[in-house]
Amino acid sequence: MAPPVSRDTLNPKVLQCEYAVRGEIVTIAQRLQDELKAKPGSQPFDEILYCNIGNPQSLSQQPITFFREVLALCDHPAILDKSETQGLFSADAIQRAWQILDQIPGRATGAYSHSQGIKGLRDAIAAGIEARDGFPANPNDIFLTDGASPAVHMMMQLLISSEKDGILCPIPQYPLYSASIALHGGSLVPYYLDEATGWGLEISELKKQLEDAKSKGITVRALVVINPGNPTGQVLAEDNQRAIVEFCKQEGLVLLADEVYQENVYVPQKKFHSFKKISRSMGYGEEDICLVSFQSVSKGYYGECGKRGGYMEVTGFSPEVREQIYKVASVNLCSNISGQILASLVMSPPKVGDESYESYSAEKNRILSSLARRAKTLEDAFNSLEGVTCNKAEGAMYLFPRIRLPQKAIKAAEAAKKAPDAFYCQRLLNATGVVVVPGSGFGQVPGTWHFRCTILPQEDKIPAIVSRLTEFHKSFMAEFHD
Repeated sequence: MAPPVSRDTLNPKVLQCEYAVRGEIVTIAQRLQDELKAKPGSQPFDEILYCNIGNPQSLSQQPITFFREVLALCDHPAILDKSETQGLFSADAIQRAWQILDQIPGRATGAYSHSQGIKGLRDAIAAGIEARDGFPANPNDIFLTDGASPAVHMMMQLLISSEKDGILCPIPQYPLYSASIALHGGSLVPYYLDEATGWGLEISELKKQLEDAKSKGITVRALVVINPGNPTGQVLAEDNQRAIVEFCKQEGLVLLADEVYQENVYVPQKKFHSFKKISRSMGYGEEDICLVSFQSVSKGYYGECGKRGGYMEVTGFSPEVREQIYKVASVNLCSNISGQILASLVMSPPKVGDESYESYSAEKNRILSSLARRAKTLEDAFNSLEGVTCNKAEGAMYLFPRIRLPQKAIKAAEAAKKAPDAFYCQRLLNATGVVVVPGSGFGQVPGTWHFRCTILPQEDKIPAIVSRLTEFHKSFMAEFHD
């Protein structure tokens, strides 16, 4: 008798969906790690260096003290009244914890909240958005979610009704987008970022791909923009953002703005500007453009990936549509309360004059300046390798170098039934223990090959990564020399 479930009987949308960041290379890395643990010295390296995913605290980045103090006090409010607490926690963390607990029904962080998130926390986030942008924000437009990913899934679920619905996505893109479009049965409409101009986003390319999709009978519903870019690390210029807003307005597209790296900008000549700020500064309000902005506690300088906090700010939709968004949010009851609290702290951190301000600022600046140095060191290292070119990481947490592989290597990859960049990355892992993600998992111009490498390993580990990579690359190129 056939088993009740087989690969053939699964939802074909699930089979079509792929997520490279935790794909085959990572599975092999985890197996190698187990082997090293069971039998030290069994590999040509002594540890696995995970450069595959934006997971800062797994690579020894320390959490922000103020955020964790508030979180601890909220989760165990019984200690707020104890005299010892004054000596262990800063006064402003104690005050903020009381303030947050007063907004939670029953002061219980283990209870469900409103489906959009605790109202007082949404108030704090809206105030933070207003302070950042200089334009009003409405707490009722904010939906708190378990990280930004569920918010993206929610919007795809709402926007896609069949494979005739298309979503314009950057190539290269973060695989969450291709995966969620596949799961919800839509069509990914690619627009290619221009590597030669530092991963530039050209409006002419958006128009070309939009027309091409229309000619295939696809109705494009939305445009995804990732700023700062993942995996590409570019930060959009204001005039480019204005042109994107204008394009969405003219074409009647929902603008899905992935802004989770808004704190990660490393070049002095670039600044992060939210699409909400840009659209409002152009004079466009609720009735002019549908905009969904995503933020997360997983990135920035805080790196609280495991706490699963984030939100989307939803503007420009009719009350009828808003009702449906709320209904979908309600199906999940609510996002976790620790993540909600962190999202409010990220958007309203200590201010000048608060007891924690100096230590908070020092921690934040130390992390961001170190990330900038790591990005530069890795960028220089990649650019020194034969056949490798790497654009500057202006922001985010990644570099996306291009590798020009010899024909022999491409043929060897074909024989191994692997994409050439996946073949390179697997060989790199087996030789050095360094885990990077093949560019084919993010999409790339056909015939080009890349890999994504995070800048997150601690600074004292970077020289080892550079030397391992350099040594491997030289021997790989020598082995497959045409």
